[in-house]
Amino acid sequence: MPDPTPAPPEPTGSDPAAGQPPTTRQAARDAAPPPTPIHPTSTETRVEARTETPVLSGPTTAHPAAPRFAARRLPLLAEAELLDSPNGWGSVTTAAGAFRLESVRLGRDLELLTRWMNDPEAAAHWELAGPTSVTATHLRAQLDGDGSSTPCIGYLDDVPMSYWEVYRADLAPLARHYRARSHDTGIHLLIGDGTNRGRGLGATLLRAVANWVLDNRPRCTRVIAEPDVRSIPSVSAFLASGFRCSTEIDLPGKRAALMIRERALRNLI
Repeated sequence: MPDPTPAPPEPTGSDPAAGQPPTTRQAARDAAPPPTPIHPTSTETRVEARTETPVLSGPTTAHPAAPRFAARRLPLLAEAELLDSPNGWGSVTTAAGAFRLESVRLGRDLELLTRWMNDPEAAAHWELAGPTSVTATHLRAQLDGDGSSTPCIGYLDDVPMSYWEVYRADLAPLARHYRARSHDTGIHLLIGDGTNRGRGLGATLLRAVANWVLDNRPRCTRVIAEPDVRSIPSVSAFLASGFRCSTEIDLPGKRAALMIRERALRNLI
């Protein structure tokens, strides 16, 4: 005869209190710890969850790190301090006298430079003959530019006698015509009038200025020049001042001798 007493129910699900009397199940539920929420719901919990993120974790696709600088400004930042002012380079004693460079000031120098640019020999190579407006336009392009080229007056024993342009050759159009290195520095020179030409003065001053560039621009390893190959006196002056002719290159309006003065060879030639 079957037992009239009903069997206790079998445990079901995952509840550890299932299959126990109601009073026992309630006691087990009261003793169990509260479940941990999957998603934080309070402000305090959200802040705590964020502070647990590893300090060295990188940006995520959903929330990339904001760039510190706009991308278009990075090249400018990389090339900060394009050229220091030659005004701070001081004076050097040469065989010809005390020499120094000063940055051009239009109000002081424009008339003098216009006269020099209208000298027939200078006009043939610089192509700036004409009224003061022609020279002024050429100068303002540098003075109001990005700082990669500085026009200067050269003073010999306090007398203005030459015009110079010191520029970043690696940032200039010239860099498209040769294998430029970072911080290559170029120089242009015009001896102001005929009284100072033809007596070796150009070579003396070129050596002095090239040395200044290397002394004051430690990241520059080469000084560059590109005189017209037809200007034998100019090419000769660069050779006599420690430059070497690397090659000939075709530039707008002229075929040029690419002249290079190496920092590594400074004390040898």
